[in-house]
Amino acid sequence: MATPAAADSPPIADLEEVARRLRIEVIRMTTRAGSGHLSSSMSCMEIVVGLYCGGVLRHDPANPGWPERDRFILSKGHACPAQYAAMAECGYFDRSLLSTLRQLGSPLEGHPNMLRLPGIEASTGSLGQGLSVGLGMALAARLDGRDSRVFVIIGDGENDEGQIWEAALAAAKFDLINLTCIVDANTAQQTGYTRDVLPTEPLPEKWRAFGWEVQEIEGNDMAAALEALQRARAAASRPQCIIARTLKGKGVGFVEASYGYHGKALTEDEMRRAIAELGGE
Repeated sequence: MATPAAADSPPIADLEEVARRLRIEVIRMTTRAGSGHLSSSMSCMEIVVGLYCGGVLRHDPANPGWPERDRFILSKGHACPAQYAAMAECGYFDRSLLSTLRQLGSPLEGHPNMLRLPGIEASTGSLGQGLSVGLGMALAARLDGRDSRVFVIIGDGENDEGQIWEAALAAAKFDLINLTCIVDANTAQQTGYTRDVLPTEPLPEKWRAFGWEVQEIEGNDMAAALEALQRARAAASRPQCIIARTLKGKGVGFVEASYGYHGKALTEDEMRRAIAELGGE
């Protein structure tokens, strides 16, 4: 589905179908592994599908090291099942490898490891660091005279990290129009709801105050997600921030209803219920 250039976007209905199928893949692989961050992977699925499969990200699965590629960094690295599923969809590796998630010797580790899996741009999982890495990549692209874009997904709980705001200030100082930060604002983190752990709202106003151009969208609406990503890619001034309002476990009602599924795999019975709710078998 990807080519060595940002491609034309497929129909929204096709992308919605991809997101549905990849949610089922995430459920199956995390249940098989007996661990993994199912709900966090499902909340950012439309953004990940929009990037990889929607013609936004300029990439080449047959040549992951292509110098002219865009860079994608999943700073909330615990959501890597969503990224792995999208990479398999695009042909970075055979889909059968998804069944090895978190198994000894598998390159599909519990957090992305750039030394093990071609196509992963940064080893992430220590929250707060991904935006700084993206900042460096965006600066490097400028110094190299390349028009590559850098996209970083962070969690809303990750906004608790001071390093996020240091990177945000630096990006504005250097006017990095080739850097986009997507905040997966799914309202919950490991130990509770973000409003209770450490409130960071109003996020749009904060990011604007730090010098970023901000879009606020329904992040699980594929059309809205794709439009926001395309607009960010075309930006000609200021670093871009997309506040994507999402639901943890999007698509499966009983997972959406409780942050307690953060970092918790479904049982076999729950897996069957979840897949049925998503229209699978």
